[in-house]
Amino acid sequence: MSTMSTLFTFPGQGAQRPGMLHALPDHPAARATVAETSAALGEDVLALDSAAALASTVAVQLCLLTAGVATARCLLAEGARPDAVAGLSIGAYAAAVCAGVLEHADAVRLVALRARLMAQAYPRGYGMTAILGLERAPLERIVARVCAPAAPVYLANFNAPMQIVIAGAEAAMARVAELALAAGAHAAKPVAISVPSHCALLDAQAAELERAFAGVAVARPRLRYFSASAARELRDPARIAADLARNLAVPVRWHETLLLARECGMRLAVEMPPGNVLTRLAAPLLAGGIAVACADTRLDSVVALCAREARQQAGRD
Repeated sequence: MSTMSTLFTFPGQGAQRPGMLHALPDHPAARATVAETSAALGEDVLALDSAAALASTVAVQLCLLTAGVATARCLLAEGARPDAVAGLSIGAYAAAVCAGVLEHADAVRLVALRARLMAQAYPRGYGMTAILGLERAPLERIVARVCAPAAPVYLANFNAPMQIVIAGAEAAMARVAELALAAGAHAAKPVAISVPSHCALLDAQAAELERAFAGVAVARPRLRYFSASAARELRDPARIAADLARNLAVPVRWHETLLLARECGMRLAVEMPPGNVLTRLAAPLLAGGIAVACADTRLDSVVALCAREARQQAGRD
């Protein structure tokens, strides 16, 4: 049986940068995706990637979805053949489109709703902070000590063993950061996200999104679909839909998801734009493999890497 080896990864909020849609490849697949997004939205998505527009969670999530799907389609059109997909947070929606689970227009409408629900729930005073250099157990104890109804704070993203993101009220996060640094953390850095994602503070919004999914067609994935919420491969369309709807309110288990991808034979990880954070997280984990970010690499070079990996995989089979 042929084994699989190329993984497309799709980043989450925090990766956005001004001009990200204008930096997409000059390629028919990218232009078509931008046009499709704008048609589904009823407005020009190219107007959403300015520095001012990206102050909005809605603009950020729509730009990340569009950039991810557009770039993946460019690579596919040029002959790249991914075997699996994984997306961090909002990236899971682009991964689902790439795998054929969701139609892009449906994903656009769902993501617009998701982002609006998140922004309306917590217009100010909340966010996310990355704690670097402290393991999960001591950080968990600090969070448990600080978290209170008036000062909620939660563990949210497990990006790497020593890179964990917390979410919650600004004052509570500041207190956790202070205690974490005292306990030996190297740094505490605010993430460019203005809502407390991936924790129970968004349970009600997840339930509303689940209701919206009821009217959307979902199909079996054509590629292996790794859920970063479950840290496992999902095949059942209804299970993927439920996972996508809930992913804004449950922790991201990215490190475990990468370990799973490695166990499943992934040797080439290709990150969709605009960032390279997922590439830096994947590089040390892919034994003998390669991690590359489309934002830093020419399209034809990425296609060539995918072709080389496919040839080497054929030789290993």
